[in-house]
Amino acid sequence: MTSAGRWSLAALVVVAALVVAIWPRGGDDTTPTSTGPSSSAYQPPTFTPSSESLDQLRSQASLAPCPTPTGEAPAGSALAGITLDCVSDGRPVDLAAAVGGKPTLLNLWAYWCAPCAEELPYLQEFAERAEGSINVLTVHSDPNQENALTRLIDYSVRLPGVQDGDGKVRIAVGAPPVLPVSVLVRADGTVAKVLPQPFRSADEIAAAAAQYLGVVV
Repeated sequence: MTSAGRWSLAALVVVAALVVAIWPRGGDDTTPTSTGPSSSAYQPPTFTPSSESLDQLRSQASLAPCPTPTGEAPAGSALAGITLDCVSDGRPVDLAAAVGGKPTLLNLWAYWCAPCAEELPYLQEFAERAEGSINVLTVHSDPNQENALTRLIDYSVRLPGVQDGDGKVRIAVGAPPVLPVSVLVRADGTVAKVLPQPFRSADEIAAAAAQYLGVVV
């Protein structure tokens, strides 16, 4: 073969290799594809504790039971349609019906929130002083219920509470994405005040209850 022939053959081989490299492959599921701006970054799997570990923690925490509905939810309640699990026993709670008919303080918190850790014992003290004249209900606003129970045990706080990892209450009452937040709800289910700040004493909580709900403790 002449030199010109050998060069022509080499050129054909190179062209064939390029065609194979760029030719589309059907059924190749391993090639990553982009989904545009809507693609989400990698998220680690959510840890779901076993029912046995939750039951053990609930037993240790000895939380007060969640309020029991005494009737239908008030018409126009800001909490209408929200059903959450009670932290003390895991049972579903129709929130609007459970707190309807009585002034309520909802406290949005999370196990990792330092100001929440300082505030929760004051809420416990206030609830004991109130002697049932107002509902005081914690709303754990993080998916990790196991850590919430551990923290409540550490704080010696036994207030009733619900688990709200999706932030349904925050959205319903228009609270800002900060913690802690206290939501003062009237007996008719309407929101009297949203307070995105920690309380520094039981007396501060009592003052807010008197000012916005007319409850004197």
